[in-house]
Amino acid sequence: MIFLGPPGAGKGTQASRLSDACGVPHVSTGDILRTAVSAQTELGRKAEHYMNAGELVPDNLVLDLIRERLTEPDAQSGWILDGFPRNVPQAEFMDQLLAEISQPYDFVINLEVPDEVIVARLLSRGRKDDSQEVIENRLQVYREQTEPLIEFYRGRQKLVSIDGNRPMDTVANDLQSLVRA
Repeated sequence: MIFLGPPGAGKGTQASRLSDACGVPHVSTGDILRTAVSAQTELGRKAEHYMNAGELVPDNLVLDLIRERLTEPDAQSGWILDGFPRNVPQAEFMDQLLAEISQPYDFVINLEVPDEVIVARLLSRGRKDDSQEVIENRLQVYREQTEPLIEFYRGRQKLVSIDGNRPMDTVANDLQSLVRA
């Protein structure tokens, strides 16, 4: 399962809850990168070079890290991916990778939350990097780069949109019902 949605929609929270409920790993690209860097794996050292320079880790390197993670024993019965793909070319590469390793996805969950709710959620976190201007820029980047994935996955009949602007438990229950169906 792949989770999509704007920053602050609750992807990480809901993916983690669903992961616990289903007994499958929650695979966050941020966590993969941090783990590979701290373990000083070959891929981790390559990623660290880009991260230390303040650059984005190239797609091919992220895909290699995802390949490595999804072929681990705990991911053989399923996984929930959060944070990748972020654009259509990445999704196309991801489809090729998943076909290569025989790890297809069942659903792409799109958590829908109105912008004003996202802004309020992110501002309430009180992080230094969550100013109104930064949040609005992140939402703009999301619209330009990530939102086209909604149509990409809808065209593959894999997209399921969930209203993420409801109580956390209600959203979690809807997701668990989807998985059980």
